[in-house]
Amino acid sequence: MAQKAERFVLSRLAWLGTMALLALAIFCLVTDDIPAALAALVTAGIVRTSPALPLGQQRHWQLANHLLILSLTLILVTALWLDSASLRYWLFALPLLILGMLPPRTGVPLALVAMATFLLGLASLTGDSSRHQIIAPLVLTSALAGVFFLLRHYKARQLLPLRRSDELTQAASREYLTADLYKEIQRSEREGLDLSVIMLGLDAHLSAPETDQDLEALLPRIGRYLPSRLRDFDTWYRVADVQFLIILPGMATAGASARAEQLRLGLISLLESHGLDVTVSAGVAGLNIGDNADTLQHAVASALQGAQKKGGNRVQTWSTWSHTPPSDTVRSPAT
Repeated sequence: MAQKAERFVLSRLAWLGTMALLALAIFCLVTDDIPAALAALVTAGIVRTSPALPLGQQRHWQLANHLLILSLTLILVTALWLDSASLRYWLFALPLLILGMLPPRTGVPLALVAMATFLLGLASLTGDSSRHQIIAPLVLTSALAGVFFLLRHYKARQLLPLRRSDELTQAASREYLTADLYKEIQRSEREGLDLSVIMLGLDAHLSAPETDQDLEALLPRIGRYLPSRLRDFDTWYRVADVQFLIILPGMATAGASARAEQLRLGLISLLESHGLDVTVSAGVAGLNIGDNADTLQHAVASALQGAQKKGGNRVQTWSTWSHTPPSDTVRSPAT
């Protein structure tokens, strides 16, 4: 409930912020301040595609958010060198945007280059006495943004061991998949037990863009359905938006294929009960001699891709003994 309330508040604040920035953009257009209007429009887009919002958690919107931040940086650099006084005070917010929204490998170098460029630009304005009022606050703001950046990443590293579960589905986080699968492989080899993995996923070619919000709303239901059909010692992981990997210790490939078919049909029935006309495919792979966590994940992902390339709505088992596609099972959805 706390997470839902937080998302609700952030969505409302983002909506209000976007409206305010759009109003500012219109005002700047009326007053013929084109650079400020363009900066306001770009900043409105940054707010709407923020990673803290559901829209900004999709990969293509994350890329759009990063490009918008880069665009705002270029706008402010250009405006500074063109001596646009109306945009100088926008510089104070830019370090927070860059370090707060971009990945560290991109954000840190961009922030350093942008701040150095801004300081050089301000220092070159020899005939403007107001530049002295901006340089010191800009340096202080940038330093505070760097402190917040370090504190945020320190907190993230401290909390990482606690983030075991995905918040929507309660599936185990993908970060733990390789380590957990490695432990299961070691135990299977040590005790001579079978080990299989299943990867379930929606057939992308049947999934319309307008169903994204409906699917996101259904994720908690999927999160309750899948563990109810698994054994207590089975583990499952959310590896993509609507794609799950399940580790089945002590189960041979044939049993895993039957279990994958049951789960697949159950998910289709769940989706159909909410008016979503989509199908589900599954890939199955068993532990073979020489397999490790990476090769087993690659095998089950290839099996799922093979099922979807054949038209989807089926289970396909990975075979290491042949270059030809392995046998697959096609079932109609449960009525």
